[in-house]
Amino acid sequence: MKAAGILLAIALALVLQTTIARFVAGGTVVVDLVLVVVVYVALSSGSVAGLLTGTVAGLIQDSLSTGLIGVGGLAKTIVGFVAGIVGTQFIVAQPLPRFVVFFVATVAHQAITIGLGVVLGQRSFGMPYAAVAGEALGNAIVGVAAFQLVELMPGAVERRRMGKSRLRR
Repeated sequence: MKAAGILLAIALALVLQTTIARFVAGGTVVVDLVLVVVVYVALSSGSVAGLLTGTVAGLIQDSLSTGLIGVGGLAKTIVGFVAGIVGTQFIVAQPLPRFVVFFVATVAHQAITIGLGVVLGQRSFGMPYAAVAGEALGNAIVGVAAFQLVELMPGAVERRRMGKSRLRR
C-alpha cells in the first residue's frame, strides 16, 4: 500500500513537472518536484525508502529527459539515502529544519549531477550558483509546504505514530 502511494506521488510529480515546464518561459522550472518527493519520502520513511524512491524516480526522470541515463538516478539515490539518515538521526519535525534539509539536499543533488556531468564529459556547466540557489529555495519552500499540508489532514499524526510503533516491535 505504501509503495503504491510513493509510486503515485512520483508519477504525479513527473506529470506536474513536465506540465509546468511547458508554461514557463524557456522551459526551465525552478522546482524539482521529483526531488521534493524523494526527500519527503526519505524524511518521513527512512533511508532505505529514500534510497529506493530516489533510484526509481531518478531513473524514470532520466529516461524521460535527454542526456545520460543514470546520472540523475544516482544523484537522487544518494540524496534520498542521506536525507533518510538525517531524518532518523536528527529531529526534523519543525519547518526550519525541514527547510534546511530540502535546501541542502537540492544543493547536493545539483553538485552530484554537475560533477558527474563534468567527469563524464557530458557538457560544461559553468558556475550556476544563482540557478542552484533558486532551485534549492523553491524546493525547500515546496517541501515544507507539502509537509504542512499532509500534517493538516485528519488523522495524519495518528497514522504516523502507528507506523512508528509498528517499527519498534
